[in-house]
Amino acid sequence: MRQLTGIDTSFLSMETGTQFGHVASVTTYDTSRTKPGVFAEVLTRSIEQRLHLMPLMRRRLVEVPFGLDHPYWIEDPDFDLDFHVRSMALASPGTDDQLGEQVARLVARPLDRARPLWEMYIIEGLGGGRTALLVKIHHATIDGAQGVELLTTMLDADPNGRVVEPPAEEWKPETEPNAFELMGRTLLSWARNPERIAKITAKTWQGAVATARRDGVGGLAGLPGSMGLNQMPGLGSMFAGRNRSGKDHRDSPEQFPQLQARPAPITPFNKSITAHRRWAFRSVSLSDVKFVKDTFGATINDVVMAMCAGALRRYLAEAGALPEDALVAMVPVSIRTGKEDDPYSNRVAAILSPLHTNIEDPIERLQLIHDSMKAAKEMQQAMPADLLTDLAHFAPPAVAARASRLMTRTGIMNRVNPPFNLVISNVPGPRVPLYNAGARLERVSAGVGSQPRILNILD
Repeated sequence: MRQLTGIDTSFLSMETGTQFGHVASVTTYDTSRTKPGVFAEVLTRSIEQRLHLMPLMRRRLVEVPFGLDHPYWIEDPDFDLDFHVRSMALASPGTDDQLGEQVARLVARPLDRARPLWEMYIIEGLGGGRTALLVKIHHATIDGAQGVELLTTMLDADPNGRVVEPPAEEWKPETEPNAFELMGRTLLSWARNPERIAKITAKTWQGAVATARRDGVGGLAGLPGSMGLNQMPGLGSMFAGRNRSGKDHRDSPEQFPQLQARPAPITPFNKSITAHRRWAFRSVSLSDVKFVKDTFGATINDVVMAMCAGALRRYLAEAGALPEDALVAMVPVSIRTGKEDDPYSNRVAAILSPLHTNIEDPIERLQLIHDSMKAAKEMQQAMPADLLTDLAHFAPPAVAARASRLMTRTGIMNRVNPPFNLVISNVPGPRVPLYNAGARLERVSAGVGSQPRILNILD
């Protein structure tokens, strides 16, 4: 039995009747030489053989009474693979738009918390003899980096598959703990809170001192921006200061936009959402992305963000809703060291960066995004990487869940500026041809979630 971290639990606490904490990925395979139904059968058998390599697939939640502490994972005593792997088909020949509509409907359903928090849908009938695989998994279970690792575990470098060594020990389910045992663990956890608070305080001061020594006292002004604190209404004015050049950043928002003491602008998609989802996907050549990167001295991530910024600017302009201020993106940053006790927990920090959607020239916009991201990363690295994870530990799940439901019922998000407008992330994809159940992988798409999200798999 293993307890969830505060970050893991936050993805559970955020859920309401219309907002969910799961994410999804869609991969497509060439099954033109395979009879209908064979791919699904072989894939299910392949997953069964590799379950010991993917421990998250057989663990489920155990909630602490009254939400007084973070839940626990246990090895599900009632695990049923057939419940999680499901097959369906589009009317052949199905189009990409029809696939998008089907995926949107499937993702609009919450996951069953009484079972391991994942589902897999094999969708046959795509035109060109293709089959899609939708993997729907709760964010409390995994982050983006480990999502790619999970995909790699399922795939083979050879179309004939590979020999999977059996587990060293036979898998054994766990008995669900009773309420008294869970409450006893909770009391022990509470007793350790003063020690945790002392350690977090020490880490925070160490990061602040290191920043002050490197950049002077004025450098501390950027730390709230790197964590999003200066985007919170009512707090922005507390973080006014000077940047490294000695200029007051309030007088130079174009030069240091990540330090602006203002929230993100209001947009039509930053409102209370319904339970329905829409999903669309497009592909861009990685060689084209690299050409732009090399031409303008940027990074691949900068180019991806600039592409997203251009699309958002055009969409909002055509809708007559382009804000005067730049949209703000939340960019997840992996803080994995490879030494984690549980590789399938969330190890991620976040930085906020403007997308400069108020700039018409795409080249200037790319250059400004490059500068903003560079500055935001420097500020984020000045603080302990696991600070956000540590702080999240002290939010009681029951309180966080009630706050999320209250925000939904009151519609408060319709009346205030959001801390950021959307999530943008990209994850390196496979570099060589890969196969699943003998079928060649053609495309990896992702980014279906509860928040406005653009997630790019670069391959």
